Amino acid sequence: MHYTDVVCTFCGTLCDDIEVTVEDNRIIDIRHACRVGASKFFKASDIKHRRTKPIIRENGREIEVSLEEAVEKASEILADAYRPLLYGWSSTTCEAIKYGVFLTDLVGGIMDNTATVCHGPSVLAFQEVGYPSCTLGEVKNRADLIIYWGSNPLHAHPRHLSRYSFYPRGFFRERGMQDRELIVIDVRRTDTAKIANKFIKVEQGKDYELVSALRYVLNGGVLKKDYVAGVSREEIYELVDKMKSCSFGVLFFGMGLTQSSGKHRTIDNAISLVRDLNRFTKFNIMMMRGHYNVTGSNEVLAWETGYPYAVDFSRGYPRYNPGETSAVDVLVRGEVDAALIIASDPVSHFPKEAVKHLLRIPYISIDAFYNATSMFAKVYIPTAVAGIECEGTAYRMDGVPIRVRKIIEPPEGVLSDEEVVRMIYEKTMEKIKERIEEEAAEKVIV
Repeated sequence: MHYTDVVCTFCGTLCDDIEVTVEDNRIIDIRHACRVGASKFFKASDIKHRRTKPIIRENGREIEVSLEEAVEKASEILADAYRPLLYGWSSTTCEAIKYGVFLTDLVGGIMDNTATVCHGPSVLAFQEVGYPSCTLGEVKNRADLIIYWGSNPLHAHPRHLSRYSFYPRGFFRERGMQDRELIVIDVRRTDTAKIANKFIKVEQGKDYELVSALRYVLNGGVLKKDYVAGVSREEIYELVDKMKSCSFGVLFFGMGLTQSSGKHRTIDNAISLVRDLNRFTKFNIMMMRGHYNVTGSNEVLAWETGYPYAVDFSRGYPRYNPGETSAVDVLVRGEVDAALIIASDPVSHFPKEAVKHLLRIPYISIDAFYNATSMFAKVYIPTAVAGIECEGTAYRMDGVPIRVRKIIEPPEGVLSDEEVVRMIYEKTMEKIKERIEEEAAEKVIV
């Protein structure tokens, strides 16, 4: 069976032109995918390298159990918890995230996604000054100036340049890269910088200063210093001229800018630069999102609660205060007594003190692939890989929703994230109702 227009669920680019050949429920050939995306397809198809049975860990021993038993244990952990953390949600479908919101509300927990440790500062900046952006389709068809700041898409989003920004032929850019200019701003000469028309090296942690200098010159100021943030005055004037004179410009920024000194204030400044540029030409800004549905995770949480991440339901209503209600902070302070980790691996990536507390409390790991977090979980439930073994909805980095397809059957007994989270939600609700009825009955007897 040959499938066309398959969506790759690796990164936020969500390439939807992949062709996959399947024989006997195994993927044997992939076309158009990058090497990283192709490896995900092949890895999902090769089930002998995946754990497909739910596990409960007791006294240091792993016990394979049925899905029903694993769900029962997971719901027990959450129902018993005073303030659980439900974290991850960026590499799963919007349908699963919806039930995650219901579940977090039910148990009075904290729901957070991976944006809290990556583009969280960017989201805070958008809430303050807005987000003058566009779609990747508009970039492909219209953009003649592409700027990557603190981002290396050749490694992190391998097809971004060839599919949407620099190389493709667009409606108004018929000659592709010959009708465009590529500028890279970074602290080191990355592989993306090596193919750029212009590379500007900025001093580590001085991105805010460079953005401020660009805004100052753009608004008529005269620089007196020879260098700002390691960039010469001549380069700054040249860059401002290029940005003002382009027809349609786009500033793509990654973690190098988001996590620079100043955090959300730096992004606030960069957005203000783009806003100022729109007095002269058409200019846009866009985050280079990593996980394939981290944008969708922010979207769904915002629909349901009004907030994009770090949402605390412990008071009976959604509350949002990053730095207080975000995953790393509540773990470091030891404020949660249980956790559900889905489609994420915080044991490998969180700070040491946060991981220490996570390992002290009972938690559930829900993931298609067994990882370091799964190794220490009280309950591990394997799930189907979205976009390969089950369908669902995901949001591309530009906010465009895309339906991901199912092309092979998952291992026997393995369900989607949506089905597993829904089962845990329904079972937890049953337990909580039973306890409320028991407490009510005891009061009547007394």
